[in-house]
Amino acid sequence: MTVGFITPEYPHPRVKLAAGLATSTKNLITQLIKSDIKVIVFVYHQDEDDVIYDNGVEIHLIKSKFYKAFGWYLYRKYLNKYINNIVEKNKIDLLEAPDWTGITAFMTFKKPLVIRFHGSDAYFCKLEKRKQKFKNFFFEKLALKNADAYIAPTRFAGEETQKIFGLNKDKIKTIHYGLNLEGFVNETPQKFEANTLLYIGTIIRKKGVFELAKTFNKVIESVPDAKLILIGSDSGDYKTGSHSTYELMEQIFTPQAKKQASYLGKVPYAQINEYIKSANVCAFPSFAETLGMVTIESMALQKPVVNTNIGWAKELIDDQISGYLVHPDNIDLYAERIVTLFNDIDLCTKIGKHSREKVKADFDIDKQVKKNISYYKSLI
Repeated sequence: MTVGFITPEYPHPRVKLAAGLATSTKNLITQLIKSDIKVIVFVYHQDEDDVIYDNGVEIHLIKSKFYKAFGWYLYRKYLNKYINNIVEKNKIDLLEAPDWTGITAFMTFKKPLVIRFHGSDAYFCKLEKRKQKFKNFFFEKLALKNADAYIAPTRFAGEETQKIFGLNKDKIKTIHYGLNLEGFVNETPQKFEANTLLYIGTIIRKKGVFELAKTFNKVIESVPDAKLILIGSDSGDYKTGSHSTYELMEQIFTPQAKKQASYLGKVPYAQINEYIKSANVCAFPSFAETLGMVTIESMALQKPVVNTNIGWAKELIDDQISGYLVHPDNIDLYAERIVTLFNDIDLCTKIGKHSREKVKADFDIDKQVKKNISYYKSLI
């Protein structure tokens, strides 16, 4: 079987962008290759046209095109023609694309198209209670309606997307993102920097970073030597127009909290595990995710995680067993959970152990790739 992936990002030095969508896609592709599935990746909106090879994966870089008018349509038709030629030449059996921006709107394929719910603009707008541009909704809905089937990383993401776009729920299959557990091993979970709180993710409003700043203010009151480490790209803020969300966070911190907070910016993915291992507790108070890879990565490394309690997170963590689920707006309880963990090493160890077991049971890439292959075969 040969599977083609249409994507705006992929983890490779020649590719412009590699964020969460890229990580989860590569995790799957790596295991598909190990399972003797041939994979061809089409990465659009690149700076150049080229075909490169990476660990058994054929990657087509497809350059952005400029058109005087209707570029949103003409570039899609250009992509469609290019991909169809490679589908025929390489006998691709099935194509997969993301829901974000509805890139496959106006495209037609002779092979089945599966759209995976990495998170559409409409989905995030609904969770954030933010108005969406009609054009974006139109593209995403058209792309989804034209697809043959869908894969959701959580039941919550599937159900919400189904309701937003009026999709046939029988065509939606829930298959979690998977993690290669061999790459996430913590042999000394009792060793960490005491009272250190770690956040990894884009510094953006929808990730609950303003609530995190307020929470850390509360934590500092109880644990004066607590530290907050933040890792991720800074982002502009759509509500205030500020070019830096982290600068807005700094305005929320108390003087003591600001002194104890360290923003490291982007850190190479290969180094992230060491930061997780060094942390006492990880916090991800997001308002909008489809799953949240960094949560399960932290759990796999036996870290106690205080997460949001919204929809998708309930499928990742069993509250008070493999972590804590607290709504980001509940600042007092969020801070209380963090302080409790700071003050109880045995509790951290116990929750960390359950976290690892939860990931092994529900997010092991070996199990998830078998589900993907079985579902692909059912569609061919």
